[in-house]
Amino acid sequence: MIPFYDDNPTRRFAIVAAVLIVLNLAAFAVTAADVERAALGMGLIPARLLAAAELPAGIAAFDPWLTVLSSMFLHGGVMHVAGNMLYLWTFGNNIEDAMGPVRFVAFYLICGLAAAGAQIAVDPNSTIPMIGASGAVSGVLGAYLLLHPRASVYCLVFYRMMNLPAMVVLGWWIVVQIANGAIADPSAGGVAWFAHIGGFAAGAALIPLFKRREVPLFGGATRRGPWN
Repeated sequence: MIPFYDDNPTRRFAIVAAVLIVLNLAAFAVTAADVERAALGMGLIPARLLAAAELPAGIAAFDPWLTVLSSMFLHGGVMHVAGNMLYLWTFGNNIEDAMGPVRFVAFYLICGLAAAGAQIAVDPNSTIPMIGASGAVSGVLGAYLLLHPRASVYCLVFYRMMNLPAMVVLGWWIVVQIANGAIADPSAGGVAWFAHIGGFAAGAALIPLFKRREVPLFGGATRRGPWN
């Protein structure tokens, strides 16, 4: 199921979410010609971060600890970046609206760090670069589930557009992540399932601390706003 938009009004334009999307798209445009080299130099490699491995000679690389941040803005292909940015805008505008732009920046980055930490904990000796905004975006999804579980989300499901509650859409999403994480071999590469799980858990745990006091948990929405 692919979510495209929600019936959840926002009070103001989500400037940080928009800037994050622009930065991710710009980073992809710059690195698309040689994604593998960019991933080796700027992606998060757990074994390199923990000083257990070195890069091949001739690869210009960021400091290992800086890659925790840079990896959040790299993507492996058009569908990878498009999917992450679609999820970020669909759900992120409401999360930014619930806490304000400054807090949203901190929230997003902390969720990305938590996602990286979860994946590293599962496979600390991995030499496979981890790239993508998925972990940070997963935090946005975890926060949205707690804030707006009854909001309507319009999704493409088996070639049909359907209007589903956010609790169904995001509940199904996290079940899929956990199920795949349980059966996947982290050392084989591919999707970083535990980064998704870690980011989602971080977002759900942090939203009560980051949201404005007047924003209730477990709310709903019945109409569309001007910036949705």
